[in-house]
Amino acid sequence: MVNRPNTVAVGTIVWLGSEVMFFAGLFAIYFTLRSTSPELWEFEAGRLNVPYATVNTIILVLSSFSCQFGVFAAERLQSRRTGWKPTQWGMVEWFFVSFALGAVFVSGQVLEYATLVSEGITLSSNAYGSAFYMTTGFHALHVTGGLIAFLLVIGRAFAVKTFGHKEATSAIVVSYYWHFVDVVWIGLFLVIYVLK
Repeated sequence: MVNRPNTVAVGTIVWLGSEVMFFAGLFAIYFTLRSTSPELWEFEAGRLNVPYATVNTIILVLSSFSCQFGVFAAERLQSRRTGWKPTQWGMVEWFFVSFALGAVFVSGQVLEYATLVSEGITLSSNAYGSAFYMTTGFHALHVTGGLIAFLLVIGRAFAVKTFGHKEATSAIVVSYYWHFVDVVWIGLFLVIYVLK
């Protein structure tokens, strides 16, 4: 018998490849606009709250760790906890933690947007505002999609009688997506907040 790779996992990886191209385009827009208006970029980037964004980034990175612990539980075919200690948690508990951290991250971004808009940095204020909100906004939409995926996988774990390989595969492919979203954010954070 031939051992073929899981088609869902392969399909997810191929789709994430197209997402890489999408975000590469956003990075290209950002760098192009930045190269044409260096003074504007220096002024506007100086108004960003870097410590706040750093804390928000750490929250998102921590969600990747909890997501991976959920995958380890799913690979053991353990959907739910066997005790109260985190070492006894199942995929559901770890994915709930990831969901909560991801929701805090998105809420943090919304709060940051509100602050920046009150300071006059809007989508239509200038090239910087357009580039900033397009790159971070599309990322926030992707994070929101990941949050929905977490809820679907958690719901599926409660809906089935026995948590099997099919359900475990769903958890694993959601983790691929979540780790991808995290890596993209680290790139965005470095480009937007760190590299002045």
